[in-house]
Amino acid sequence: MLYNLPQYMIALLKILLAAAPTSKAKTDSINILADILPEEMPITVLQSMKLGVDVNRHKEIIVKAISASLLLLLKHFKLNHIFQFEYVSQHLVFANCIPLILKFFNQNIMSYITAKNSISALDFPFCTVHELPKLNAESLETGDNNQFCWRNLFSCINLLRILNKLTKWKHSRTMMLVVFKSAPILKRALKVKQAMLQLYVLKLLKIQTKYLGRQWRKSNMKTMSAIYQKVRHRMNDDWAYGNDIDARPWDLQAEECTLRANIEAFNSRRYDKPQDSEFVPVDNCLQSVLGQHLELPEDFHYSYELWLEREVFSQPIHWEELLRYQ
Repeated sequence: MLYNLPQYMIALLKILLAAAPTSKAKTDSINILADILPEEMPITVLQSMKLGVDVNRHKEIIVKAISASLLLLLKHFKLNHIFQFEYVSQHLVFANCIPLILKFFNQNIMSYITAKNSISALDFPFCTVHELPKLNAESLETGDNNQFCWRNLFSCINLLRILNKLTKWKHSRTMMLVVFKSAPILKRALKVKQAMLQLYVLKLLKIQTKYLGRQWRKSNMKTMSAIYQKVRHRMNDDWAYGNDIDARPWDLQAEECTLRANIEAFNSRRYDKPQDSEFVPVDNCLQSVLGQHLELPEDFHYSYELWLEREVFSQPIHWEELLRYQ
């Protein structure tokens, strides 16, 4: 699984790109709508509206599932071993995960959060408790009474947390946020009045404030004040001051190469098997040794009884010593 993990990450990102609201349906390399598109195209307006709601809801579920899966993978690997987390995060960065997430937020985020792509009469558990009513255009347009779509809000928070985990304490990836001009994109996301979403947006703005220049800090004092109020700070935290030594761009490629070399050394030490059998450590576990499959030569079968008599039956067994070691 270790060697196939980059392919799994790329596959998930491709599906996420195809399900993004900003992607064009004609240029999708992956057909994610094959499960819900009917064999015959809708004829009436009601069928077209129902199909449109179903397609948008299908995309929302895909984005929600992929964003949650990526976040859980990153959290699991970070708890398990830090080099496993760095291995996964580096492959996500090399697969253009950072610009993909920024592209996802480069839209009218308020309309995406408040989108109502659901039919309340067909939602669970309403459809199992009540009888299905006769659908019309008014019931499709009404939808539910929620002011926001919980799936889209959940997906946005997950993507922000993934972006935060990928760029935290990484100067090279923070510079990628600056190069891709993520500050105005993230600042537009602050219009969503939700505490957790605003917290992770402010965290992403905080780590790149040092690199944005004095003019940006001067013209965005409200954002700076919000960072002071809501984001946790460290002792001697100089994120708001453009220190020339810290803000000076160094060899960012060398930083990633050093990290990649440490990850490869960890993988080879932990997972690769040594080529020479003499360097394999001795297995002293009784259950493991008894469970091994040994291939015996053909001549051993002919002399098996002689070997059994000489090596087993003729040798005295010291049961007390065996019990003591057990």
